Amino acid sequence: QLQASGGGLVQAGGSLRLNCAVSGRPLSRSLVGWFRQAPGKERTFVAAIMWSGTSTYYADSVKGRFTIARDNAKNTVYLQMNSLEPEDTAVYSCAVDLAYSGGYYYDPRRFNYWGQGTQVTVSS
Repeated sequence: QLQASGGGLVQAGGSLRLNCAVSGRPLSRSLVGWFRQAPGKERTFVAAIMWSGTSTYYADSVKGRFTIARDNAKNTVYLQMNSLEPEDTAVYSCAVDLAYSGGYYYDPRRFNYWGQGTQVTVSS
């Protein structure tokens, strides 16, 4: 199971940190990703990290502003979001691909399990 938290309301230019608590013991080849969905729009990829910590991936729109990291001891993946923009407003969800084998890290269809979303609202 996945439990996302940390959303809220913030002004443009502000920061938030999202947390994704992962139940159980993810395998080193697991890929944990963050996706977001704004009202009336499709779900889009934000960032992902291998549970082994060997690789991270980012959408172009968040590179340089967002950082994904994991804490193995706490079984938690974090998404640190800085320099937030109104366009970042969305429901953010975390998901896991238990046996990532490379490629298409941005495709939500490859992720096996999803947590509930957490709302992020950025005011201008």
